[in-house]
Amino acid sequence: MNRPASLTKGILYAFTANVIWGIVPIYWRLFPGISPLRILAFRILFSFLVVGIFLLARKDTAWIGIFKNAKKGGPVFLSALLISLNWGFYIWAVNSNHIIESSLGYYIQPVVYILLGLFFFRERLPPLQWTAFGFAATGVLLLTFFSGTFPWIALTLALTFSAYGLFKKSLTIDPLSALGAETFIVSPLAIVLLFLPIQGTIGESGLSPLVLLGLLPSGILTSLPLYCFAQGTKLLPLSAVGFMQFVSPTLLFLVGVFIFPEPFPVKNLMAFGFIWVSVILYSLSLFMPRERRRIEEPVSG
Repeated sequence: MNRPASLTKGILYAFTANVIWGIVPIYWRLFPGISPLRILAFRILFSFLVVGIFLLARKDTAWIGIFKNAKKGGPVFLSALLISLNWGFYIWAVNSNHIIESSLGYYIQPVVYILLGLFFFRERLPPLQWTAFGFAATGVLLLTFFSGTFPWIALTLALTFSAYGLFKKSLTIDPLSALGAETFIVSPLAIVLLFLPIQGTIGESGLSPLVLLGLLPSGILTSLPLYCFAQGTKLLPLSAVGFMQFVSPTLLFLVGVFIFPEPFPVKNLMAFGFIWVSVILYSLSLFMPRERRRIEEPVSG
């Protein structure tokens, strides 16, 4: 595939993933009486079911071989743990009225991608991107000062998913096979969560057959954007992947403000303003000739 076509395809994949992630909180809020750990268990198992069906349909058994190769199996194991932690924490944040703070985490995430690309893939940054990083860091510090608490929810979401993206970038495995291996690895954890004495066990009030039926789409809503994200990550530089990540938190922010109105003090607009300025600066940097040439260079891995 020629480079411009590959770049366009990567952008479409990444954009699709982030649109789904931006609106999916509306779905998770349909299950307010169920423990986030229980929802996480069904999310993992139904995702493995969906991915398994696709792998069987194309008679793909390559994902099994991943476990025979330590160089591939290790990163896949770590990526599986990271994405599971991110999934569970995100469900808890959304259903605990922290959608706006979750959006902050995913605004910060591209900045984390910038640093990961810098240190692990030696992606050189122009001055405008360093300026964008400075504005984002200032926004986080202001939010910490205004709220009086460290934005740990935002940073946990940003760090876990950014680390997941780093491992995905380093893997030379078909995205669907990798996703099959990841969901298989954490399936035992999901089964354990199903039988833990926490709210939402089968037969308890709140987890009726109708609710179980409602949780079935979680497999598609989880596996489809992850597959698209993995494809986009393979086709784009890590910094360009970071740029596409701005779509998701913007939709999250709008959902948190207008659909599930959460408290948002006016003073916090200043902190978010710094984050939004960093988004604008980073976006502008991608239209600079030097940056465009760097994006169109072959992606390592």
